[in-house]
Amino acid sequence: MGFTVLGLSGALSHDPSAALYIDGKLIAAVEEERFVRDKHAKNRMPYESAKFCLEQAGITPADVDVVCIPFAPISLFSSKARWHYAKRYWYAPDRSLDALLTGNRRFKRYRKKILWCLEQLGFEAKKVRLEPVEHHLAHASSAYHCSGFSEKTAILGIDGKGEYATTFFGWGENGKIHKIKEFYDPDSLGGLYGAITEYLGFEMLDGEFKVMGMAPYGDAAKYDFSRLAKFENGELIINTDYANVIGFRRYKEKGKGYYFSPKLIEWLGPKREGDIADDPYIHYAAAMQALFEKLALEMIDYYLGDILKETGRLAFAGGCALNVKLNQRIIARPDVKELFVQPASGDAGTAVGAAAFVSVKNGVPVEKMEHVYLGPSYSNEDIIAACARHPDKPQWQKIDDVPQEIAKVLVEGNPVAWFQGRMEFGPRALGGRSIIGCPSVAGVADRINEQIKFRERWRPFCPSMLDTVAPQMLSVDHPSPFMTFTFDVKEGWAERVPEVVHEDGTARAQVLKREYNPRYYDLMKELEAMTGNGVVLNTSLNRRGEPMVCSPTDALNMFFGSDLQFLIMEDILVIKK
Repeated sequence: MGFTVLGLSGALSHDPSAALYIDGKLIAAVEEERFVRDKHAKNRMPYESAKFCLEQAGITPADVDVVCIPFAPISLFSSKARWHYAKRYWYAPDRSLDALLTGNRRFKRYRKKILWCLEQLGFEAKKVRLEPVEHHLAHASSAYHCSGFSEKTAILGIDGKGEYATTFFGWGENGKIHKIKEFYDPDSLGGLYGAITEYLGFEMLDGEFKVMGMAPYGDAAKYDFSRLAKFENGELIINTDYANVIGFRRYKEKGKGYYFSPKLIEWLGPKREGDIADDPYIHYAAAMQALFEKLALEMIDYYLGDILKETGRLAFAGGCALNVKLNQRIIARPDVKELFVQPASGDAGTAVGAAAFVSVKNGVPVEKMEHVYLGPSYSNEDIIAACARHPDKPQWQKIDDVPQEIAKVLVEGNPVAWFQGRMEFGPRALGGRSIIGCPSVAGVADRINEQIKFRERWRPFCPSMLDTVAPQMLSVDHPSPFMTFTFDVKEGWAERVPEVVHEDGTARAQVLKREYNPRYYDLMKELEAMTGNGVVLNTSLNRRGEPMVCSPTDALNMFFGSDLQFLIMEDILVIKK
């Protein structure tokens, strides 16, 4: 047995996950929500996910050399973090004093919970080598160490907040990460975006991409959001009169406190309710997205501009790295040759980052992240057994040529639930647990929205495409295996595959190489033969408000709880009568 590191995340009460490296190879990585069927698995420990990682590797707790967590104690004297927090939140003196006097209480509580979780898994608490890694260092490591970049690399981390830090600028060389600068709570671009997400009627940490999807329908010039935040003399300052507020400054409604203030309501009007994207809220979404991009690009210029001119390589993680519109702007910069965005950039990905960091620190470099098929897989026998047990008594048949048969079903205009191989790690369905459609069939996206996903009509659907098609369809030639970027779509393609091109003429693409998912690739080859387009509409296999499907039973539950007619799991096809 080689050097074995288990990373466990979930420090901030949401998105617990586990990841396992053995000798620098990522054996498994998975989110707890998929097993417990509770989106974001709030206030849970990564028990099922850790158990799966050990089982996938065929090892016992005794075989694990180090367990690491992406959350660390922050010193009062060697870091400005707690002082900054206390000073900026002066208006909530209880929080200020708490940061100064008992600033690591959250860490101690978390460590205790993790040790309890490890004991339930069969670890001996006294023998566990538990190593904390600072939250933003774990994000930085998940980006840099997984990027495969061998030369000097600029590193960026932007999220809501970790222990106290909200933003990380640094660089990596020869496996070592060097910190240039951190910003601290409440000066958080992710926190500001999250507060406006709440104002626009969505859940923070869940609805940010809905705001991003809404933005192209609005006009950013209609409202000036510059009063909310500014970047001056190398410092980001959020206006806590409006957002990132705590204590009595919070706006409260039906007993719930929000991260924006009554002053924001006075300025912009009532908080948005319901599913309709209408005036003025579409313009607010556009204005927030524009401010977010402007400030992020200014910060990149200021702290990473010189390194980018030198190397052209940037590794990016943290929840804000999932903002694909910002990523499109970053790729467009003349000083950026390649941008690597860690596909599970949110807090779930810090399990990978902490484990990678500890592995490298112990002299074991980690492999480049080429794919995210890192969760459980199931055999035909498992699937048949799940069908036999299911109360809806599904009628199933085994089919021989899955890509060809399913391509025919798609071309006839039917959406299909597609369940193949190992489940994806991270928030994007990438052909392991997907709902797929033929993007040249008019109305298929609306059909999926109305009958299956029950989600907001204005949210875009994305294309998966063959690596041979990407240069023909996308305006920029840049690797995109994980759907972490949007691209302008070349002339003529919006007419060919209208169901996967967004309002602003862009597509958030997954560009697939055959070696990482041969069956999904072959399905697109069949579609290309039948329609001329090697592209498939792809959205995650789940209903609104639920986590992505993990097991065959989850898939059957979702299938019978929706208007889908076709479900293919490995070679087993289930059709509703």
